[in-house]
Amino acid sequence: MTNEILTAVNMNNENTEQIYGKKVSIIIPVYKSEMFLEKLIESIRNQTYSNVEIILVDDGSPDNSGAICDCYARKDNRIKVIHKENGGTCEARNVGLRKATGDLLMFADGDDWLEKDCVEYLVRLINDYGAEMAMTDSVFSTRDRIQNKKDNIRKWTKEQAVCGILYADIPIGPWNKIYTTRVIKDNNLSFSVPWFGEGLYFSVMAAQYSNFNVVGHRKIYNYRRNNPNSGTTVRNVQHGINALNNIKYIKDKLLVKTTDTVNSANWHIWKNYFNLIMFIIGANAINEYKAEYELSQNKLRSSFLSVFLKSKVSLFQKIFIIGASFFPVTVATLVLWKKKRDFNKDKLV
Repeated sequence: MTNEILTAVNMNNENTEQIYGKKVSIIIPVYKSEMFLEKLIESIRNQTYSNVEIILVDDGSPDNSGAICDCYARKDNRIKVIHKENGGTCEARNVGLRKATGDLLMFADGDDWLEKDCVEYLVRLINDYGAEMAMTDSVFSTRDRIQNKKDNIRKWTKEQAVCGILYADIPIGPWNKIYTTRVIKDNNLSFSVPWFGEGLYFSVMAAQYSNFNVVGHRKIYNYRRNNPNSGTTVRNVQHGINALNNIKYIKDKLLVKTTDTVNSANWHIWKNYFNLIMFIIGANAINEYKAEYELSQNKLRSSFLSVFLKSKVSLFQKIFIIGASFFPVTVATLVLWKKKRDFNKDKLV
């Protein structure tokens, strides 16, 4: 299956808002984000595309995040603040979805930030090609500040988009993407409480309901990898269990069920069994989760041959499948060591 290569987006000085006239609702769940929140909000306020609605959902944050949100709402009438009892990221995003009035939807996490042209770039991808969903295949992080030399814009079918997201060729979170509000609301899409990895479910379902997807290669979103309170930093075993349940549910609910999409879901299930082992080791909780620990090792080995042969992944990933299937504890220990080393070397930005 080949990608349809499209002409590069014209990022010149034309007034994009006059051309398209569409409002973008940006939904941000906020919890323990006081250290990073101002950087995020300022990055959205200073976008080259200014027709935005900024929805800050204070999820009962115990720090000063709620007060920071209120302060910015007094400065900028595009900002709406919702204060609610703590219910988790999924519930906070769902509350934001219900309040959104824009033609298009975006999401951001409270510790990340946007490049100045983030919204404009994604709006142009949507409108220049008539797509109902658009995304980028790479992002900046606190460890990677180098922009891609050339853009590479492709038109993906629903099947290609599902495979791209499930194989993690596209960052799986909801935040490097833009969605058509009508598609989301007409199909009652929301974030599934209480699963960890809820952005994966939302993105996969949105990709299947959209007419097609346009994928760019420009880095426009900044993903923070040095937040000690982040769900991707804290090794919570229940998160690993929930993520595994999540991807199994996604496989069951696939609308575009082809050989390729099923194989991509099976790879992601296999990877989550490995992640669960890693979470258990990282939390030093082998005795507490002995059944899950042993089941995960058995599943890695029993599904090895099928996943190895059928997954459309890189040679490096093929080698990883071999190592993690037969030496999961060793590989998980090495991955945890590398993650800790990289985290300690990371510098706050």
